[in-house]
Amino acid sequence: MAGLELPADLPEIIKSADTQDKVIKAKVALENFYTNLLAQHSDRQNRYKILEQSMEHEGLTEEQKTERRQQHAAKESEFLRLKRTRLGVDDFDPLKVIGRGAFGEVRLVQKKDTGHIYAMKILHKKDMLEKDQLAHVRAERDILVEADHQWVVKMYYSFQDTSNLYLIMEYLSGGDMMTLLIKKDTLSEDVTQFYIAESICAIDYIHRLGFIHRDIKPDNLLLDAKGHIKLSDFGLCTGLKKSHRTDFYKDLSQAKASDFTHSPYDSKRRLETWKKNRRALAYSTVGTPDYIAPEVFMQTGYTQTCDWWSLGVIMFEMLIGYPPFCSENPQETYRKIMNWRETLVFPPENPISNQSRDLIERFCCNSDSRIGANGIEEIRSHPFLKGIDWNHIRDRPAAYTPDVKSITDTSNFDEFPDVDLNIGHNTELEHKDKDLVFINYTFKRFEGLTQRGMLKMNNHSSI
Repeated sequence: MAGLELPADLPEIIKSADTQDKVIKAKVALENFYTNLLAQHSDRQNRYKILEQSMEHEGLTEEQKTERRQQHAAKESEFLRLKRTRLGVDDFDPLKVIGRGAFGEVRLVQKKDTGHIYAMKILHKKDMLEKDQLAHVRAERDILVEADHQWVVKMYYSFQDTSNLYLIMEYLSGGDMMTLLIKKDTLSEDVTQFYIAESICAIDYIHRLGFIHRDIKPDNLLLDAKGHIKLSDFGLCTGLKKSHRTDFYKDLSQAKASDFTHSPYDSKRRLETWKKNRRALAYSTVGTPDYIAPEVFMQTGYTQTCDWWSLGVIMFEMLIGYPPFCSENPQETYRKIMNWRETLVFPPENPISNQSRDLIERFCCNSDSRIGANGIEEIRSHPFLKGIDWNHIRDRPAAYTPDVKSITDTSNFDEFPDVDLNIGHNTELEHKDKDLVFINYTFKRFEGLTQRGMLKMNNHSSI
């Protein structure tokens, strides 16, 4: 699209900005149409290949295989039909708001035709444009399409209207790690080992896809109904864009040694301050820089190992009760992160094992010597993680089982009683041409459209 140029000898009316915009739009629309056709054909072939492999593994008879192929062909036909139908917000009944962020909110919804329950993430286009979030929006949508895996929250649909973008994802009723930590204050070393191990599996999967998450924090470690972890929030509200930082972060070259001094306060006061501010930070535009690796703040580049730093900070918080660099304001937190050699201090009143301390220090160190820089096996073989059955960890009982009473139980999420469940459309883009940046956002997953069967529901007023 960027390389499209019109011949210089065309009439002026053809060379007008309006005409060029229309030409570019047509070109992008055609390219996306044929690219999607090729992708659909490839996906269909892959599904058939998986079907054949599964039937061989099951040892089915030829008659059984024929019947299974016919069922699969019927599903493929239904998928093509349903893909042509336009999916919109009116196809879902809103049940409750379960999350709120700087650029939108998350609702528990029920699909009207199937009764299935989902989490609907709503992002306001106008805010995305004004806050320079276009790359982040695209990153999240694209990785959720590609990452169809047990360690990542599953996305079933994405669509848009003139005002908003919508991501329809599986609803994980266990809440998130932030909520668990707020409830428990600290976790035992055994429980910490379990959740750090599952987080390692999730992060490693993302890395093997070629992505850097860049926003690993307890808020983004979701828990399913059985207490197992799934990774969420890819690229959104990372705190890495200029519009997400305070003015202090915009010119890091002005930082002085004196900026890194801090007034010490004991661990009990840190825990009280952290718990008091944590929820507000989760819902603010600025967010918290507590989990961000120092190299991410610098202009010299960073690698996938920045995610391991973040996991080390989370491990510290699980065992101690607050992250190591927490302060009463984001600027002070940033100073501590940049001066981590002096500020990564383990409080003597909260003793932890030498093995857990060593792993935290191997995570929170220089990027070039950080554990994981030479592959995932050096993390898995660390003594703190001894005894983990990496191949079956998700098949075993979780260290903590959330209290979940039904498929629509939202007790592990915050209450938002003042939010109107009606989705407003009063933020329509001022210039319709801006919609070009959201082209090809729509997605429908095969399993989502072909899975049938009404789910039994209790009265909505009970949730």
